[in-house]
Amino acid sequence: MDLQLKGMRAVVTGATKGIGRAIAETLAGEGVNVSICARHDAEVQEAAAALRATGVDAFGSALDVADGAALKQWVQASADRFGGLDIVIANVSALAIGQDEESWRKGFEIDLMGCVRLVDAAMPWLEKSKAGAIVAISSVSGREIDFAAGPYGTFKAALVHYIQGVANQRAAQGIRANTVSPGNTYFAGGVWEQIQHGNPELYQKALALNPTGRMGTPQEMANAVVFIASPAASFISGANLVVDGALTRGVQL
Repeated sequence: MDLQLKGMRAVVTGATKGIGRAIAETLAGEGVNVSICARHDAEVQEAAAALRATGVDAFGSALDVADGAALKQWVQASADRFGGLDIVIANVSALAIGQDEESWRKGFEIDLMGCVRLVDAAMPWLEKSKAGAIVAISSVSGREIDFAAGPYGTFKAALVHYIQGVANQRAAQGIRANTVSPGNTYFAGGVWEQIQHGNPELYQKALALNPTGRMGTPQEMANAVVFIASPAASFISGANLVVDGALTRGVQL
């Protein structure tokens, strides 16, 4: 299938490792020029160089998505460099699972408002795009009550509601908006590797819940994200695509 992505322009937050890195690499592999951001400059520059090595234009900035001014500046710089934007991927999470007020604040500022500010900053260019698309990375924890109930699950659920609202409000302008909700995703240096070594009981319990007998990979999540962001998915908007290997048991109506 031709995803019709070649020559398009994308921004991806949190794209130096895990799902975000896989999304950026998959977009680049389809011929998309990609701008990335994350908190650590050395990691951003390494990832951007690897993306450029595939033959597309790519660059990145080190920033905290909770800093609205810095986020807006990065989006502006990305649009200036590429001559516009077509695809916006909101991937960053505070991974806040504590019940303390600070965890709630971080979840709100990073998971939810980081996405809202990103969409707002990119909207002037999406309005000019012939195939504007927004994808926010939610989670199965936004659908079901699990060990991440609290700020993480709450704000992941809020993302689905917010993005579906954007989809409805912007459909007449040809701008699509969707969420992708990954299940447990394992990669080196990721949360589940840390849990595997630091809390093996929780890791085995989580692993046993999935009928496939394994966790997902960043590439499996990225494949779904890149498809739903592409013109090949031109009539999909306002959807929440669950990619979890049949982990969740709730029926999504």
